[in-house]
Amino acid sequence: MRFLIFFIRFSRFIFYTALGLGALSLILLSIIIFSAAKDLPKVPEPLSKIIETPKTEIYASTGERLITIGGKEPVPLSRVSPDFINAVLAVEDHMFWEHRGINKLRTLKALYVTLTRKGKRVEGASTITQQLAKNLFFSFERTYLRKFKELLVAFQIEYSCTKEEILHAYINQISFGAGAQGVEKAAQVFFGKSAVDLTLGESTLLAGLPKSPTNYNPYRHYDKAIKRREVVIARMKEAGYITEDEEEAVLKTRPALYSEHADGRTGSYFLDALIGQLIEQYGVDVVFHGGIKVTATVDSNLQYAGEQALKNGLTNLDNLMGLKPDSEPRPQGALLAIDPASGAVKAMIGGRDYYNSEYNRAINSRRQPGSGFKPFLYYAAFEKLNFNGATVLVDSPISIPVIGSTTWQPRNFEKSYRGRVLLKQALTDSVNTIAARLVEKTGPKAVIDTAKLCGIKSTLEDVYSVALGTSVVTPFEMASAYSTFASGGVRHEPFMIWRVEDAFGRVIYEHLLRGRKVLDPEITYQVVDMMKSVIDRGSGRTIREMGFTRPAAGKTGTTDSYNDAWFTGFTPTLCAAVWTGFDRKRTLKVANQPGITGGKVPATIWAEFMNEATKNEPLRDFSIPDGIHFENADLLSGCKVNKVLDQNNNRTSVSNKSITIPLKKDQNLCETP
Repeated sequence: MRFLIFFIRFSRFIFYTALGLGALSLILLSIIIFSAAKDLPKVPEPLSKIIETPKTEIYASTGERLITIGGKEPVPLSRVSPDFINAVLAVEDHMFWEHRGINKLRTLKALYVTLTRKGKRVEGASTITQQLAKNLFFSFERTYLRKFKELLVAFQIEYSCTKEEILHAYINQISFGAGAQGVEKAAQVFFGKSAVDLTLGESTLLAGLPKSPTNYNPYRHYDKAIKRREVVIARMKEAGYITEDEEEAVLKTRPALYSEHADGRTGSYFLDALIGQLIEQYGVDVVFHGGIKVTATVDSNLQYAGEQALKNGLTNLDNLMGLKPDSEPRPQGALLAIDPASGAVKAMIGGRDYYNSEYNRAINSRRQPGSGFKPFLYYAAFEKLNFNGATVLVDSPISIPVIGSTTWQPRNFEKSYRGRVLLKQALTDSVNTIAARLVEKTGPKAVIDTAKLCGIKSTLEDVYSVALGTSVVTPFEMASAYSTFASGGVRHEPFMIWRVEDAFGRVIYEHLLRGRKVLDPEITYQVVDMMKSVIDRGSGRTIREMGFTRPAAGKTGTTDSYNDAWFTGFTPTLCAAVWTGFDRKRTLKVANQPGITGGKVPATIWAEFMNEATKNEPLRDFSIPDGIHFENADLLSGCKVNKVLDQNNNRTSVSNKSITIPLKKDQNLCETP
């Protein structure tokens, strides 16, 4: 019956509107309206049923439910502070009591701005009724047709319900962030009281949050929330809800929040990042009101293993540096793990304690990776120059002229030099002068291009020192880029969501694997072989000392000033990047030592994590491309060795005097004289 009344009244409205447009316009308008109207959702009776939207559930890839968001505690208008109701009306829809679902002036202005300012953000003009109507839709595309349908439903709601019913439904279903849906839950979460007891100062703060619950969350961004509150207060004054004296008085107040641990925070760096991505993709209304079901990529077991490994490693770092638990500042850390076969993010830990610092260093902190960038250099050299692990260069002091700048003179960490060195040994021991000679031959751009192909997205400076990791990147990027080596040169974009279902179980998003071959598999294997040597006998040998025995490859990274220490490495099934350092650049100083290197604490964190993460997996080595063959190279000459004799002309083990080198089908070693 309600819908019939609405239909008759709305048809009459359209008829009189179209009379002024002419017969042809009337026909076209009628076709558009009735075409759009055939798929409109039904307005619930009573309207309060709209509050009963199901909660959004997020599940781990292993099946556990990680979090539920969107719970509501509806209350009648009589149990809500009049100050809050007035604040919401002032800032969201000051003509609410006069219009019939649409604010004509705001709509015309929004349409003008949208059509005339090309490339600008589409201007919004939604009334409270239109915002309610939007929640009845479960197809989440953002189109003009969708907006038009929302408008039709808004008219239906206005003609079918009283203003009190509409306002009651609205204030009980809007999201305030921090897990608070509806005004009653928001009042309890932020101020520890019922909605009826909210003061004017508290009401104006809450009324400002729905515009952007994440950005204005007062537990995280109190000053931003206060600035937003000033807008609400000004609107209340303009609308006549408060006097000038009341405006001045409330502006001087700063509402006290209830409790730092009652804010509904997820407690998880991964979930914060995931929910942020969902909001960006679908909007706040869908994430908190749509009752969607999300299957995430995170593995709960790996996430826990990463948290424990990082916690233990940073405690160890504190002890090495002589820091106490209450010392300030203390070094931070991050760990990011990715499945190289798919790009799925399996674990993300963005700091030592989420509740002390929600800043996610795994995805937001850009730091110099140091020698962790060398694998991109070696790949570029092998590709451009046809070098291999047995190619010999000289480890000695080097000066490289730089046009328009000072001469670049990189040094080894040990401040010593060894003369002729095979490239495999140079990467194993992280020899800087050899890296400098390589980048002098390839040019910085070749290194940058390789890093970009692998997945580094940060801006990289076109300078020689880029090969030694002087440009800043994130742990997320390092794990992603190294995953390309782990997969044999196939690039998978990292992702956090496997699938999203709507409230009715319909799949609205599903991640499809789309690997792209970006590196030559034979050259990739040659670099991986060298990175295996880093762990077996080089700067990352701490990992073997900690009992991690599986086939693995990786690289340490330490900046010149010891501000940043990294280890990024992988098995055939899992890649992880670990970073440690201070948030504000400061030396990781240890008594009687220059500082902490990547082969120290980061490598131990990586080993502890990977031991736990891979303990139930079958043993597996890296796949060898068909074109690869192996030869033994003399450690001094780089030439082929068939047998090695000691001083008494007795045959000795080949491994004592030589090293095994994988070669492409068009490569061979020189013969030993």
